[in-house]
Amino acid sequence: MKTIDELLAEGVAGRRVFVRADLNVPLDGTTITDDGRIRAVLPTVKALAEAGAKVVVASHLGRPKGAPDPAFSLAPAAARLGELLGSAVAFATDTVGDSAQETVAGLADGQVAVIENLRFNAGETSKDDVERGAFADRLAQLADVYVGDGFGAVHRKHASVYDLPARLPHAAGFLIATEVGVLKKLTEDVKRPYVVALGGAKVSDKLAVIDELLGKADRLLIGGGMAYTFLKAKGYEIGTSLLQEDQIPAVQEYIERAEKTGVELVLPVDVVVAPAFPDLATKAPADATTVTADGIPADRMGLDIGPESRTLYASKITDAATVFWNGPMGVFEHPDFAEGTKAVAQALLDSPAFTVVGGGDSAAAVRLLGFDENAFGHISTGGGASLEYLEGKTLPGLAALED
Repeated sequence: MKTIDELLAEGVAGRRVFVRADLNVPLDGTTITDDGRIRAVLPTVKALAEAGAKVVVASHLGRPKGAPDPAFSLAPAAARLGELLGSAVAFATDTVGDSAQETVAGLADGQVAVIENLRFNAGETSKDDVERGAFADRLAQLADVYVGDGFGAVHRKHASVYDLPARLPHAAGFLIATEVGVLKKLTEDVKRPYVVALGGAKVSDKLAVIDELLGKADRLLIGGGMAYTFLKAKGYEIGTSLLQEDQIPAVQEYIERAEKTGVELVLPVDVVVAPAFPDLATKAPADATTVTADGIPADRMGLDIGPESRTLYASKITDAATVFWNGPMGVFEHPDFAEGTKAVAQALLDSPAFTVVGGGDSAAAVRLLGFDENAFGHISTGGGASLEYLEGKTLPGLAALED
């Protein structure tokens, strides 16, 4: 895989460099609530601009249905990128139309532009190779060189991720190089004990990675909404807690495999419950109480791991040499149910291990709960991509960058 350092050494002055970034930031209206992904691509954009390239930044945002939708415009992200760069960033109001062509044509050496949300064009996400390729052809007309740096999208076989690199000289940006280097530490010559903490809402999102890690990790700590399917599989009452009943047979099989293979599978021993899902807008008190994991009332919903579980999970992380964490332990956005996630984050900070926060909600929780991002070994920008890499899958966006 060619690196951006090699590309810069060859010289990019005066060349149009298409940077596939991941600017898929959370928005409250037009206000960005977490700019972590924009900051993550800054080193690549800055280096190219300072080397005299005409930098064309492209990304998706949200899930528009293949047509323009103002709610998913990248305009706020473009504005924030300009603030972080300390220089004006031009914004094209379409992807490959007149505005994009005129905006790119108007760039001077060292200037940066952002084109509108790639998913406003149906060709970006099409499963039809011809339609996707046709969109990639039009994107290729905007650039001379391609730099892949949107790690959060490399598991998608999309036009700007998979097809476009085949049409242009290409290299991996700083972010992708860093992410791949970190993931190799989790899959090749791993320092042990290797502990994986998995949370989030759905077991189905994590089944494949659990299947893979049962043969590689020393301990698996299970929390979040997915924990209740595990507790149900053990025969416990879980009240109105989140449940994927169709996944119970798979979960039971994983519990049995863990016992046979010697992998320590750690489940909550107590949970914080409430009568209903909390109001995240007002953060109003939620009538939260703590019960044992096998004593959840039939009319209560589990929303976080309890204090004994927090202590237990922290103890399982303390002596680790490598820790990967993906998914919050509870509804961290509400103060009544944030303590489990806080405890796991703090345990990572207290551990001498190489610690990786696996993107998505975990990364958002770290920032929302006020932790120092730089204190962790690495915070990934791509939760889904990280998980698929750990599953052993070939990621289309990385394969496309291989020479």
